[in-house]
Amino acid sequence: MSVICNDPAEFLRSVPGGPKQKRKKAGAEEKICLPGGTALVGAQEGTGRTINSKGCIMGKISVETCEIEGLKIITPAVFGDERGYFYESYHYEAYKEAGIDQIFVQDNQSSGSRGVLRGLHFQKQYAQDKLVRAIKGEVFDVAVDLREGSPTFGKWHGVILSEKNKKQFFVPKHFAHGYLVLSDYAEFCYKCTDFYHPGDEGGIAYDDPAIGIEWPVPEDMELIMIERDRNWGGLDSFKR
Repeated sequence: MSVICNDPAEFLRSVPGGPKQKRKKAGAEEKICLPGGTALVGAQEGTGRTINSKGCIMGKISVETCEIEGLKIITPAVFGDERGYFYESYHYEAYKEAGIDQIFVQDNQSSGSRGVLRGLHFQKQYAQDKLVRAIKGEVFDVAVDLREGSPTFGKWHGVILSEKNKKQFFVPKHFAHGYLVLSDYAEFCYKCTDFYHPGDEGGIAYDDPAIGIEWPVPEDMELIMIERDRNWGGLDSFKR
């Protein structure tokens, strides 16, 4: 169970047997120092940060869902001042309380220029949950439901991920996934719940009319793809 508290320090002091802390001022900013010297910057009155039942202060996140069950779009709370910004890009307890309790075992990073399209990819035997985001530039990220028996089988959902909006997209197992780079350059990161297994990757055609993804490709954009991604079969071949 978690609560939203405008003054995290006051809340921690009120927890029976909870940790004692010292409060330090750094200009207009307040730091809460927990045992061991850990300083959590940005935990100040009025921020509405989340405190869980263990007394852990965590960055507040908002989670959106869509018509396809299991897909989640996460928007973190970002704290900024004259130095720049700070936010928690991942916090297990916060994500667990939001319904994302998977254990991620591998982080991957890729890059690409405008027009690069990767996908649509899925794992055949070693299925992975993924938590994806763009840390540079902007991409259009897509997930396609390939779950057997799902009422939304073959349906897709897309979301803009960018270094500006800092949104993340949670894609469960048994979805095909891909993205298109919209900015001049982008860097893309994703967390996975299983390790990479050579030869285990399958694919679906990015332009399969049976799926009908509406890629935001302007007239002056030339798609950059590897031959393999251009030659994947459609949804019908996947079913067979």
